[in-house]
Amino acid sequence: MSEPSPSPLKTWPEAAPRLIAVAAGREPADLVITGGRVVNVHTREVLDWQIAVAEGRFAYVGPDASHCIGEATEIIDAAGRYIIPGLCDGHMHIESGMLTPAEFAAAVIPHGTTTMFTDPHEIANVMGIEGVRLMHDEAALQPVNIYTQMPSCAPSAPGLETTGRAITPEDVAEAMAWPGIIGLGEMMNFPGVIHGDAKMLAEIAATQNAGKTVGGHYASPDLGPAFHAYAAGGPADDHEGTCEDDAIARVRQGMRSMMRLGSAWYDVETQITAVTKRGMDPRNFILCTDDSHSGTLVNDGHMNRVLRHAISCGCEPLIALQMATINTATHFGLERELGSIAPGRRADMILTSDLTTLPIERVFARGVTVAEDGRIAVDCPHLDWPDHARNTVHLGKALVAEDFVIKAPEGKNTVTAKIIGVVENQAPTKALTADMDVTDGIVEPDEAQGIAQIALVERHQGTGGVTNGFVSGFGYTGRMAMASTVAHDSHHMIVVGTSREDMALAANRLGEVGGGITVYKDGKEIALVELPVAGLMSDEPAATVAAKASRMVQAMADCGCTLNNAYMQHSLLALVVIPELRISDLGLVDVTTFELVSLFEDT
Repeated sequence: MSEPSPSPLKTWPEAAPRLIAVAAGREPADLVITGGRVVNVHTREVLDWQIAVAEGRFAYVGPDASHCIGEATEIIDAAGRYIIPGLCDGHMHIESGMLTPAEFAAAVIPHGTTTMFTDPHEIANVMGIEGVRLMHDEAALQPVNIYTQMPSCAPSAPGLETTGRAITPEDVAEAMAWPGIIGLGEMMNFPGVIHGDAKMLAEIAATQNAGKTVGGHYASPDLGPAFHAYAAGGPADDHEGTCEDDAIARVRQGMRSMMRLGSAWYDVETQITAVTKRGMDPRNFILCTDDSHSGTLVNDGHMNRVLRHAISCGCEPLIALQMATINTATHFGLERELGSIAPGRRADMILTSDLTTLPIERVFARGVTVAEDGRIAVDCPHLDWPDHARNTVHLGKALVAEDFVIKAPEGKNTVTAKIIGVVENQAPTKALTADMDVTDGIVEPDEAQGIAQIALVERHQGTGGVTNGFVSGFGYTGRMAMASTVAHDSHHMIVVGTSREDMALAANRLGEVGGGITVYKDGKEIALVELPVAGLMSDEPAATVAAKASRMVQAMADCGCTLNNAYMQHSLLALVVIPELRISDLGLVDVTTFELVSLFEDT
């Protein structure tokens, strides 16, 4: 039986009189923890201190809290364990977990995550500012801290894709007044910033005028004048680095380098050497997840997974812990509110018996036990999502195999086609080419070359539109298709397959269930993950969604796929702001030049 969620947290001015009285010994604390080893992330010390909590905040942190104990004070003996701050995720998308904010919170709290900085730009592309507000409102109900960044780029690349809704500078300015908005979400339209696009600069200005943080997203290896122009545009952080030079370049420009370990992004090991070998100031580095699907959350962890990984890459445990706590809080202007075990801060903390392997044995949020031994101990309240948020997949017609036919240019027996090349464990793709045969005027997928077909099916306005192309790297064999309404960032429907008939079946199935992911093999559905909320999320428990996602991953393998976390690669094939080649409802996009290009060369 779970405990009720903590009562609303008092602000520091509201709580200060009692915090002072408890620290002075004039009033008893609500909770005192003795027998623990407090990890001080301000000084990188481990201290045999005690902790007193009142009003959901730390009142006293020092050598002896006995003067804070009264008759009603709860006393917990930490039994020699370390007491570390609750973990903070500096950049993430709740929708990538395929869960609503409530279910995402319930999944990550047992892993020690007590603060998240989230960018709901997935739902913004489907439902606009209304969707952001719904995410913001459910986040505010949770027993942990979920801050919302107002999405900046919907569409992410104007003129290269069509979204269900658009975000405007006026939307950004309005959202800056909402209580849980912490800043502007990742500024993905980096060419717009570099070229002084008025809309992008207006969004940045509205954020800075509100005194809030502008998130960055510079997805280019070019560290020359273009990068410097982007840095001059105001982004305060960036998580798109993939190598040591990227991390160093960002911190040298006064940005925070956010190093991510998500379900498919393994960018910590290649960047943390900026600290471990090059000696850069670790205060400017932050750990994050970016995108973690439900299977990762249930089976592997969340920020505890990232922290363990950073330590395994050679980072000293206390430095890595700073990157997942105080560095993050400081970056967002919340150093006096969270991120450390110090007076006045929210009493978010973890009991663990080892600082390297980091078992998460007990989690407190706002002074209340929220998880113990891997089990959630509080309720995570749900929002009552409106019906139209569960009715967002509009195909306009039943799709048939002919909608996925790729015709060759007139008179061609062979063609040289542009191929989207998937790169394992990385967000960027490769712009490849391949010579392909033509049969009866149609270009077919080529199993021998590892080339499958990809289609982008319009699903917001019901136009019935289908854009076709080719993709390699998944390794699919036989007759199959996989479809998903999670298609960053425009979130139309991506269908990848080797059989046009199965591609039509898969697309129609998602129209029938209101969104999600499905895999077909030889004309039969072999896996389905229903995501009815905006076609992106489920409000079922994480374990239930993870089990369905596990069957989906196995189904992909049964179709010949060998990629690690191939679903994440699938879901990003329409992300037209990350090089090199992507697909959108408007056509094939060369993301090195930000231009629509022909599928075939010399046409």
